Amino acid sequence: MAQAPSPAPPMVDLRKVLVTAGVITMVAGMAGMVAWMTPRAAAREVKAACTSLEASPTNPALGNLPREAPDFSVTTHDGKTVHLSDFRGKVVLLNFWASWCNVCKAEKPSLVNMTEDLAGPDFKVVTLASDRTWDDVKKALPKGAPFQVMLDPPPDDDSNIGAIATAWGIKAVPESFVIDKQGRIRMYLINKRDWDASVTETCLQALIDE
Repeated sequence: MAQAPSPAPPMVDLRKVLVTAGVITMVAGMAGMVAWMTPRAAAREVKAACTSLEASPTNPALGNLPREAPDFSVTTHDGKTVHLSDFRGKVVLLNFWASWCNVCKAEKPSLVNMTEDLAGPDFKVVTLASDRTWDDVKKALPKGAPFQVMLDPPPDDDSNIGAIATAWGIKAVPESFVIDKQGRIRMYLINKRDWDASVTETCLQALIDE
């Protein structure tokens, strides 16, 4: 009995193969382009955010920035000694203020919000109050604060700016410094800031992520 002829192999539509290959190549190329562009777009966003803060490139006492942050020691309300260098390895926002400063009071809510938004092991907000007693500080912060609060008493009766603040070139509060994980002052910010503004938090988060 004769065997039935084997079925012919399926025809390959070369045009479909070429079209499919072209689509795959195009998608892969677009994905590669997006992957290439995304970090650059993010970098531009961070640069624009940090630029918008208008940080001063120089400081009256510390000179040109960036530079290594001078170390100092302060005593906490419970008698412990803290050095700025204790926070090496973290990004530190160092904020100088005073209980008698109305602009400082207006700044505090946004500072609280930003501290809570960016809370993490790589970020620390340290504030130094140019006050002579802890009672003055406690009256200004009756509910406490999510950030570290230190006392920076003025050096004499003729001054109302703390001794450390004075050594850091500050003649009026509030003023702030952003210090990177290596202990370098990266930004000197004069006057009140909207700390919880998106551009501010974007810039700080970029430093934290470095």
